Amino acid sequence: MTSIAFAVGVVRLGRRRCLVQELPAIEGLARVDVLCCDKTGTLTEPGMDLDDVVDLGRDLPGRDALAALAAADQDPNATMRAVQEGFGTPDPGWTMTGSVPFSSARKWSGASFGGHGSWVFGAADVLLGTGDPSRAEAERLGASGLRVLALARVPDGSFDAPEKLDVTASAEPAALVVLRQRLREEAAETLRYFAEQDVTVKVISGDNPASVGAIARTLGLPGADHPVDARTLPADPAEMGAVLEGNSVFGRVGPQQKRAMVKALQAKGHTVAMTGDGVNDVLALKDADLGVSMGSGSGATRAVAQIVLLDNSFATLPHVVGEGRRVLGNIERVANLFLTKTVYSIILAVLVGLVHVRFPFLPRHLTLISTLTIGVPAFFLALAPNLERARSGFVPRVLRFAVPAGIACGVATFAAYWLASESAATGFEEDSATASLALFLVALWVLALIARPWNWWRLGLVGVMGAAFVVTLGVPSLRDFFALHPDNLYNDAVGLAIALAAALLLSAALRWVPFLAHRNR
Repeated sequence: MTSIAFAVGVVRLGRRRCLVQELPAIEGLARVDVLCCDKTGTLTEPGMDLDDVVDLGRDLPGRDALAALAAADQDPNATMRAVQEGFGTPDPGWTMTGSVPFSSARKWSGASFGGHGSWVFGAADVLLGTGDPSRAEAERLGASGLRVLALARVPDGSFDAPEKLDVTASAEPAALVVLRQRLREEAAETLRYFAEQDVTVKVISGDNPASVGAIARTLGLPGADHPVDARTLPADPAEMGAVLEGNSVFGRVGPQQKRAMVKALQAKGHTVAMTGDGVNDVLALKDADLGVSMGSGSGATRAVAQIVLLDNSFATLPHVVGEGRRVLGNIERVANLFLTKTVYSIILAVLVGLVHVRFPFLPRHLTLISTLTIGVPAFFLALAPNLERARSGFVPRVLRFAVPAGIACGVATFAAYWLASESAATGFEEDSATASLALFLVALWVLALIARPWNWWRLGLVGVMGAAFVVTLGVPSLRDFFALHPDNLYNDAVGLAIALAAALLLSAALRWVPFLAHRNR
């Protein structure tokens, strides 16, 4: 049943364009309580639109430089594609003599043009100094949810050692490039779903914190009112974990920081899922309890992720988490059924050996009872909807139910059989029928308890199993085939009373005994 539940989960996710690359990821889905995701590609569409180019009036050919940068980039990212598609200034025909590719650590890219200087293009809060009035304007625009980049000129020769370049000190701002990001239509509804399911969403982005916070706030993410600049996060994992638990939006996060943030959350006892699509997400995806990659992501990202969203849709994630919960929650139900049978089988074997009586059942009796109270119901329960988040302590919870349930089944069955066998007027066939009736009734009540919370189809399932047993007793050919002859009404009534008492005692114990009731709240 476990294998079937896992296999069906994989097939269902596949129909939603979700590729499960590792089967244990299904279990991880059920346990997730923190989801870390990037802004771009998750809350927003991968593409952007150029909204405006603000000339800073520094007597610099900023528009020509931006056009030259866009024309020279042969492998543009989403930002540069937006500039190429929306910028109206024609290519000035500058010849590029050197370039520095974009780096998520530096937050800028650059190029040198013979006779026209060296130019950098990147995050406004990285290229502009704190005292620059242009930075205040960039922060004002960013706070409204727009993405603001800066274009600046740096001294010739700056790209000889780009890692040592202090761009803030040497750059001459020329223009602000304002990009409008496209919000995903389904993002707000998806965030609401996770909030309802007690899954905390952490937006971890390399963009400006104010811009990320504004977008998250528009989508209704709890805690988006106070975005955090990741450059201010403490290095100590315990202190970082405390900050992460108290906030939801983080900007200017570096690749190594993403990994550190995942580890800090795990150290706080959280089960963390991480989504990503770029190479800089690989380390965090690998260390997360569940790595989720977008189908359009890099090959390295898809390789380390346990789950790949082939349609690149954030809206698929609720189905992914829900499927994991369904599988693991239903496996726990099925385990309760099977282990209850294990316990009452042991009880009966021990009591029969101690009292020195014949075992109360033929194999066909147990086949009928097990089919109607375990086999058929387990199949339907294993595939039923279930949104309860998985918790630790699977084995103790199952034992807290299965042991008392098995004891109730075993003791009630043996008591009914022993009292029936004491009568000289009945033989083994009648006595075993009394025992079968008692065991079936208690086992059917156990099935009803496991099927909670009740709804029409679960109660219908229990009713159909009970009706099937009644039909077996009522049809002579079936009754003969299963060797059931409940001909002594007095013994059968006693067995029925014992089964009823056992069912009531079991329900009371599971509800009122503290150690057992903990599992059934």
